[in-house]
Amino acid sequence: MDLGIADRRAVVCASSKGLGRASAFSLARAGCAVWINGRDETTLAAAAAEIRAETGARVSSVVADLSTEAGRAALLAACPDPDILVNNNGGPPYRPFSEVGRDEILAGVEANMLAPILLAKAVLPAMTKRGFGRIVNVTSGSVRAPIPGLDVSSGARAGLTAFLAGVAREVARFGVTINHLQPGAFDTDRIRGAVARQAAASGADPGAIHAARRASIPAGRYGRAEEFGEICAFLCSMQAGYVTGQSLLVDGGAFPGAF
Repeated sequence: MDLGIADRRAVVCASSKGLGRASAFSLARAGCAVWINGRDETTLAAAAAEIRAETGARVSSVVADLSTEAGRAALLAACPDPDILVNNNGGPPYRPFSEVGRDEILAGVEANMLAPILLAKAVLPAMTKRGFGRIVNVTSGSVRAPIPGLDVSSGARAGLTAFLAGVAREVARFGVTINHLQPGAFDTDRIRGAVARQAAASGADPGAIHAARRASIPAGRYGRAEEFGEICAFLCSMQAGYVTGQSLLVDGGAFPGAF
């Protein structure tokens, strides 16, 4: 399917690996010029080279920590007027509620609520003026079904979702959409790290933990990052122009709800 976004400018945050990288790949395949971002220069450069080689797209990279004002400024200086913004950032680490303090809460809110709001605020005026814009926020399935130990992540991302709900309705008339993707368990470094920590704490075999997790998902497997990237690209497409203010759960059926 031609998504109708060839030659659009797309900024994909935290995209040197995982779901962000997959989203950048899919947008590049759709013909977008892509700006990718990460904190590790070597990993980011490798991702840029791979995307460029596979898709032939124009790919620029920006080394920056988007949890900081300086990092956000560097990203916007590299591409000040994107047509597409994919907000993504690493989530706070697992931490029991008894060990969560003020500093941990503030760091989580800065990374997973404030940073994407400020980036959206910076790019929305030009999007509304030109009559086209797509903002996709990568949040988490834990917004829908909180996971113990990820309270800071769940809270910050739920705050982002609620904050931008009204904004999505304000800008819809200008051809700008704002949506959220809520990933469940995907085969990425994040879930492998979580299983390793669980195994270390319990003494259980990591393979057995992985098998139990996969078995608990109705689809019977982890999601593939490439699948997520294609969904993200579709929400950025011309065909998705009537979809806004929505949160799409991408979890293989793990959340047991009718709605």
